[in-house]
Amino acid sequence: MNEWMNYEQFDRQEWHSFFPTDTVRLSQDNLDEIKSLNDRISIEDVQDVYLPLIKLLQLRFQNHLEWQMQKANFLHQKSERVPYIIGIAGSVAVGKSTIARLLSILLNKLLPDKRVELMTTDGFLYPNAELKRRGILDRKGFPESYDMEKLLRFMNDIEAGKTVVKAPTYSHQVYDVMPDQPLVIRQPDILIVEGINTLQLPSSQQIYVSDYFDTAIYVDADAEQIEKWYLQRFGMLLDTALTDPDNYYYSYSQGPREEAFEMAKNVWQTVDLPNLTDYILPTRNRANIILHKTANHVVDRIYLKRG
Repeated sequence: MNEWMNYEQFDRQEWHSFFPTDTVRLSQDNLDEIKSLNDRISIEDVQDVYLPLIKLLQLRFQNHLEWQMQKANFLHQKSERVPYIIGIAGSVAVGKSTIARLLSILLNKLLPDKRVELMTTDGFLYPNAELKRRGILDRKGFPESYDMEKLLRFMNDIEAGKTVVKAPTYSHQVYDVMPDQPLVIRQPDILIVEGINTLQLPSSQQIYVSDYFDTAIYVDADAEQIEKWYLQRFGMLLDTALTDPDNYYYSYSQGPREEAFEMAKNVWQTVDLPNLTDYILPTRNRANIILHKTANHVVDRIYLKRG
């Protein structure tokens, strides 16, 4: 069965027409500050794609609040603060982090009286030492490299309204988890969870992380296009590591650039592409909204799940 049968498809012009505002309280400098390395985002992108998306998320958030109140009244219970959770999934190098940060900023501007928090699931990777112990360091990013039980406990604590919840963080500079630098999250009204594994079913678990999501977004692009972005990003990482011996990419930046890029191409072909094909892409149809990108990170199509 065609997976797109369950989605309505819109091009940029039609999507923009649903919320045709040109009021963007951000400058291009603001956008350049939040984008990741070789990612690209413009004021026009915000107008055409992300403001209508934010409006839709606002409507879904309002429905969420009304449902919580109605349910509490029906059960004769005190209304509890249950966060609205947005998940963002997709391949490495597809621009998930930039979109997550942009949505966080726009939601904060649209709903200034609400607490909007953002976290990434990268921190729930097992530390490199543990990956080595298990013999799966070369499988980093694959489902088995994540402590999914820990991630599910985190999601459960968030949904239960726990006052303070800590999430582990990850540094791409040192290429490892940072156990001494947790992200502290305090009862958000809206939580954005970004990561390649957010729509996957963990092995030996009966629930998806996405079962906690009120809206799931998948950032999509053709694999050949993502490979170009991946290699562009790798080149920029080499440039930033040139004078920093503590940076994971420093050793690669000191040798012949051609050899470094051959290594990166091999990693894409043997790790990231199989992970995308076998584990990430098959979860796409669990998303409520799919943003399809083409060259230069331009979103050209938006898919909205029916129902």
